[in-house]
Amino acid sequence: MCETAEAASLLAWYDAHARVLPWRVSPSDRKAGVAPDPYRVWLSEIMLQQTTVAAVRDYFTRFTALWPTVEALAAAPDEQVMAEWAGLGYYARARNLLKCARVVTEEYGGRFPADHAALLSLPGIGPYTAGAIAAIAFDLPEVVVDGNVERVMSRIFRVETPLPAAKPELTALARSLTPAQRPGDYAQAVMDLGATICTPRNPACGICPWREACRARKDTVQAELPRKSPRKAKPTRHGMIFIGRRSDGAVLVERRPDKGLLGGTLGWPGSDWQEGAAPKALPPAAGDWRELPGEVRHTFTHFHLVLRVLVADLPQGTVPERGYFLEKSAFSPSDMPTAMRKAHDLAVRPAPTASG
Repeated sequence: MCETAEAASLLAWYDAHARVLPWRVSPSDRKAGVAPDPYRVWLSEIMLQQTTVAAVRDYFTRFTALWPTVEALAAAPDEQVMAEWAGLGYYARARNLLKCARVVTEEYGGRFPADHAALLSLPGIGPYTAGAIAAIAFDLPEVVVDGNVERVMSRIFRVETPLPAAKPELTALARSLTPAQRPGDYAQAVMDLGATICTPRNPACGICPWREACRARKDTVQAELPRKSPRKAKPTRHGMIFIGRRSDGAVLVERRPDKGLLGGTLGWPGSDWQEGAAPKALPPAAGDWRELPGEVRHTFTHFHLVLRVLVADLPQGTVPERGYFLEKSAFSPSDMPTAMRKAHDLAVRPAPTASG
């Protein structure tokens, strides 16, 4: 296939059909000289890691309203940022977000470096994100390969190697098509093509700008690609958590350690999570703890989680051995990650009444 011709046809399609996204500069605005804000490009790319566009939109809008610049984000309290991130998942991203914002502010004067290697050295920025920022924010001819791009490349070139083994091959193929002109728009165009036309199921090949060049379409195997290696079954881990409430409405919480799953987030004291039976854990404070009927179920990337929930009404003078009391006025379940919010919902759910 002719790389220059294919890039040109895709850019023409993108100019007419680009998705409207809150972090994106439209093709027409970009042609008129409006430059993307590297801060907004970086923030969106971090949020979009392993997360859908639909899930990210509101978070991005809220973050940029609260912290319109990287310097503002760098100055934000950790707890506030973690609370605003709650529900978006993959909390190491939020911790690295703050680290990166502070490095850019302190070492680069609040300006993201227009250099792929320098971007790669920043906290939380890997090869994909560095390439995306370099291409989209600075219009550098860097290759950008996400799941959408992998799917497009596997079909255009009919790559039979299953993922994830095919990643290096697909990246090399994507690089071979990346043009020197408008590489930022091109990178977004391939992602849009995968998201809207070259979709995982029922690709709309009839309106695809690359339909004539697509080898998988010629051989009618496009719906079968990309091939994927069989996934291992996810294990199930078990645990228990304690939700204590004082008579004045304050709740007993803890801040999870910075490292590890859900690191730095607000949560309920509890046990470790392990496969097999739920491990025993001592209550975080003396009280009449009772286990609730039902359980909390949540799925993370690598395992399923089942939690037993114990609750207690604690006296006003209770001194906890673990965690601290958060006043009723300062507590919001939305500040917690999803698994912890599910536990709260179970705790406040009205008890079932006998019928008949």
